[in-house]
Amino acid sequence: MDNNPALPPRRASNAASPEQALANKLAREQKDALVRGVTSIEAMRDAIRRAARELPAIASVPRLGTLDAAAFRARAAQGLPFLLTGLVGRWPLSKLTPQTLRERYSDLAVRARVGDYINTAFAPDRAMQDMSMLAYLDLVAGDAQALPPYLGNLELRALNKLCYWPAYFDKMGPPRFWLGPAGTVTPLHCDYDDNIFAQVWGTKRIFLAPPHHDQFLYPSEANAILFGSPFNPEAPDFDTFPQARQATMIECIVGPGELLYVPAGWYHQVRALTFSLSANRWARALPLALTGELSLQRQG
Repeated sequence: MDNNPALPPRRASNAASPEQALANKLAREQKDALVRGVTSIEAMRDAIRRAARELPAIASVPRLGTLDAAAFRARAAQGLPFLLTGLVGRWPLSKLTPQTLRERYSDLAVRARVGDYINTAFAPDRAMQDMSMLAYLDLVAGDAQALPPYLGNLELRALNKLCYWPAYFDKMGPPRFWLGPAGTVTPLHCDYDDNIFAQVWGTKRIFLAPPHHDQFLYPSEANAILFGSPFNPEAPDFDTFPQARQATMIECIVGPGELLYVPAGWYHQVRALTFSLSANRWARALPLALTGELSLQRQG
């Protein structure tokens, strides 16, 4: 059986001194900037928000057919999300089912998000449980919790061999996989990298908000590339978060075989409406909406 290599060790929980924590943060930001070929992650974030203020307001996410790399980049340069059809459905992975996972990938090593992983989504010590794919499928089959355990953000190479990723970005991070039953949730957050999100099977509901509306969403920094928000667009609490009334929220249903482009800096919350398998890849370069921003590009 073609299995995944052992999961990486969990992050050490030893508390660093404030000085060491700051040094570690700066070192990571410098590395992130170098990987993306930009002068500064903070400058890139600011440029994304400035560019977003010039975007037209949209009420829905348009669905397009399959695009080649040139057409995709031209469309993505507009800085708005869109859906593509006709691509993911051709992947061999799209033919899989939960039963196929049981039969072929029962021994695959996975790490499940357990407990209240919404309110601890961006904490370094959130609850995780290592198990096999079969153990996970058995766990959620008999689970009646409102928030079921979730396999999220896993690099499952055995499954990726059944994917044909389009070369839309010059440089991409490794594919990440997301598996779970209806009710699994990734809370509101933004990544400052362009993102292509493939809904392999099942259906998910995604709420999107533009980058410059972060001022209404009470963001907190997990790291220089990732910011979370405590606001829940599915159950808005405007008494606690009154400024969130001013945030635009665009609801998008992503069905099997569709691929969603999420531009860098766009906030998004994701809920599985059915048992779902999804995969995504983040670009590791200057966001396409900032094409032509020469001042951000690292020289040499």
